[in-house]
Amino acid sequence: MQGKKILITGATSGIGKATAKSLAGMGAELILVGRDQEKLQKLQHKMKTKSKNSNIDIFVADLASQKSIANLAIQIKEHYEKLDVLLNNAGAIFQHKEITPDGFEQTFALNHLAYFKLTISLLGLLKKAPSARIISVSSDAHKSAKIDLDDAMFEKNKYSAIKAYCNSKLANVLFTYELARRLEGTNITANALHPGVVSSNFGKNASGAMRLMVGVMQPFMISPKKGAETPIFLASSPEVDGVTGCYFKKKEPCPTSPASYDQVMARELWALSEKLTDVYFESFTPVRKPAQ
Repeated sequence: MQGKKILITGATSGIGKATAKSLAGMGAELILVGRDQEKLQKLQHKMKTKSKNSNIDIFVADLASQKSIANLAIQIKEHYEKLDVLLNNAGAIFQHKEITPDGFEQTFALNHLAYFKLTISLLGLLKKAPSARIISVSSDAHKSAKIDLDDAMFEKNKYSAIKAYCNSKLANVLFTYELARRLEGTNITANALHPGVVSSNFGKNASGAMRLMVGVMQPFMISPKKGAETPIFLASSPEVDGVTGCYFKKKEPCPTSPASYDQVMARELWALSEKLTDVYFESFTPVRKPAQ
């Protein structure tokens, strides 16, 4: 991984933090993104000391904010000439409906629109790498989702934290599959993954029924280190060179829900995402690989 530039969102806790630590030990040049500057600075210092890897940069961004994502993308493009791996990892579940300053439901904004906007905005850097990888952390929770794109942000129907989360994870898979189709024949691959049910800060602010559910699941959850195994594999393993449009679990490709293969829905979600984020794939279309 020497010389490989890897951007990881949600890097200060859970899977993101565990993934970053491992890749730093492999010698990768890391770009860590989080909301809390103090946490980022502490993590940067600790990782540099422990891994003896000085190539660890940090950027502060609130990925639920469209303006913050746009500013982050500008900063990344100013600092780097290429990007080898983009790991979309930041995500959360919100017990109560919250609206971002952009007017979006927060789960959809953070868990899906942030993946979309940051990815499309950085395609120009990814195409400059000899072989680039886009990795999006999803979840098997997507299998119980049924997205209504006419009410993607619960403006008509009653908000449900679980439904909103499951829908966002299905959106991750739909986005990944559509992205892979659009990038076919280029130097960039796109894959999604299920890390397992990880014991982390996920749902830490829950109460009532959700707290009870998290408590029941706790004994069966895996550690962040274990949950990071698949994202580390997808970021670093030569076994997945050229592999694209897949969903991985325990480092193996596996099928997803019937809804995730709905190409009409994928295109409609893509169009909605472009409209909401004001970033367009055609503006960043990577150069195609020459025919062999």
